[in-house]
Amino acid sequence: MRLFEYEIKDQTEIDDIIRSAKVCRLGMSVDDQPYVVPLCFGYEAGSLFFHSAGEGKKLDMLEVNSNVCFEFDLDHAVNQAEKPCDWGMTYRSVIGFGTASFVEDIQAKRQGFDAIMRQYSDGSFTYPDGELKGTSIIKVEILSMTGKKNGEF
Repeated sequence: MRLFEYEIKDQTEIDDIIRSAKVCRLGMSVDDQPYVVPLCFGYEAGSLFFHSAGEGKKLDMLEVNSNVCFEFDLDHAVNQAEKPCDWGMTYRSVIGFGTASFVEDIQAKRQGFDAIMRQYSDGSFTYPDGELKGTSIIKVEILSMTGKKNGEF
């Protein structure tokens, strides 16, 4: 990180950014071809969870290369100034790296869905086995992440 004064070192503050986010951008790469997709997600016990249809570009790429990058950002505001080079942004963000895997066990898929639903709701949900079997759950084990902010929060 180039601007160390923007670094967030407190893990609780990093967790707060993730828990407040509504979208996670997941970055993948195969054969030097990057691909970033915004996704609904869950965050629990050092892992991220995503759901997906049973086929598609994202799944194809993860089968070839399970290394991923992820990003969250909040509280965007443009800070205008008299000189163009003095303009800036207020924000909070988290960027991290991890390894993706596909959850196959039905009970583990339920737990993945529960993590995703907890991100967006306080409710309790059930998932029919047929829908679970037709849906992919991707689990990303977080290897590292850093937080960054500019502004007072």
